[in-house]
Amino acid sequence: METDGARWDRVVTLHGGVEQRLAKALQRRHGIGLSEYRALCRLVHAPDGELRMQELAALIGLNQSSVSRLVTRLESAGLTRRDHCPADRRGVYTQVTDEGRAVQEKAAPTYEGELTAALDDAAAEPAFAPLVQMLRAR
Repeated sequence: METDGARWDRVVTLHGGVEQRLAKALQRRHGIGLSEYRALCRLVHAPDGELRMQELAALIGLNQSSVSRLVTRLESAGLTRRDHCPADRRGVYTQVTDEGRAVQEKAAPTYEGELTAALDDAAAEPAFAPLVQMLRAR
């Protein structure tokens, strides 16, 4: 019987392979990293296109300093802008720009297509087929 550790190792291996494939495709075709894409997605779908920095960090799985560097890169590229919370001047928001929305919209088919292809490829591997089946179950 397979242990939880062995199952988890398969999940981590599948995750790593999919993440690498997505990151390469987004960088090659759109000049953005996977974290940048995910941040733009979260911002595009947030009310008013903005989130507090700590909310964004939690949503994309980064720590506070990593999300700060990420937002700095997005700002430098003109994809987001920072703003202070009017009720609490210590609170910092990041807001997606029109250019950021356009980049996210253009990159979305690449992300979805590569994700589907990566999972299709993984489904053909006996070690990953049950995981992919579980992910795709409705």
